[in-house]
Amino acid sequence: MTLPHRTIATAPAPILPRPRGPVSAAVLDALRTAPAPASRIARPPLGDPWGEDLQLGLYTCYELHYRGFAEVDPEWEWHPALLTVRSALEHAFLTAVRREAGAPPPLARALAALLADDTAGTGASRHLLDSGQRWQVCEYLAHRSLYHLKEADPQMWVVPRLPNPAKAALVAVQYDEYGAGHPERAHAQLFAEMMADFGLDPGYGRYLDTVPAPALAVVNLMSLFGLHRSLRGALVGQFAAVEITSPPGAARLAAALERLGASPAGTLFYREHVLADAVHEQLVRRTVIMPLVEGDPSLGPDIAFGIAATAAVEERFGSHLLGCWRHGRSSLRTPLEGAPALGA
Repeated sequence: MTLPHRTIATAPAPILPRPRGPVSAAVLDALRTAPAPASRIARPPLGDPWGEDLQLGLYTCYELHYRGFAEVDPEWEWHPALLTVRSALEHAFLTAVRREAGAPPPLARALAALLADDTAGTGASRHLLDSGQRWQVCEYLAHRSLYHLKEADPQMWVVPRLPNPAKAALVAVQYDEYGAGHPERAHAQLFAEMMADFGLDPGYGRYLDTVPAPALAVVNLMSLFGLHRSLRGALVGQFAAVEITSPPGAARLAAALERLGASPAGTLFYREHVLADAVHEQLVRRTVIMPLVEGDPSLGPDIAFGIAATAAVEERFGSHLLGCWRHGRSSLRTPLEGAPALGA
């Protein structure tokens, strides 16, 4: 079935978010000024590595490597003062992720577990299919918009860090993510159209102020892995975890959205992933991971760590979502129209 194409207007860059503590405030205060060689950024105590303050500070630093922020000088992207702060945030976050993920199993066992478990992920897809309400779908889309409106940009960082043939195979998968030469089929575009179908604002970064730390951590993990060559194996593991486990969850989400009144445009994003990721799963395992590890066996544990780390951050995100929903309250920092109040 061919659907009419709807152009979704998205701002070229989001506005800066509001701070959530001293760390994010120091980063945001600096970005509102003109960078200079002598620029300095305050270094308050970092606090909880999973908390709102650190996760927003890190997300803000990373966003400068994507579209940036309106009225922020692009020279801040590689400014030594900001990189120093970012490095401290990254170290705290990565240490917490390693602790949470634990010692990963051998790579073969990690991949087999992904293939065997069709309930892998947050559990939100099953909840939304079985008993979800429309306001919960809207919240889920708002959370996920921080990644899916730039899908699959974080994974592109790894391409120049891989040898052939793994590089060529990964690019083949990414080609599909960007619409296989058809901009209207790019996954970010399909997600924007799905948001519009549910009455949400599809503007890039629109819900940054609303999305809490557990969802920020999911996106921050991808950027962390992608921006460090030393973590290229972990990024491949993250990519594999998403591609291998995606089809069952995408099928449930497509059915859930249709049950809750989505038009064909409102389910196309997830229906596309049911088909595309079933193919991508084979490509990632057989033509990316296998030749990569054969060429450099030391990457095997790193790929397994990436799989375990992805499961850890997704589990935190899923626990937050379902914990809020089961108590009848919003999972966002500011409830959307039609959602229960935070204290309800």
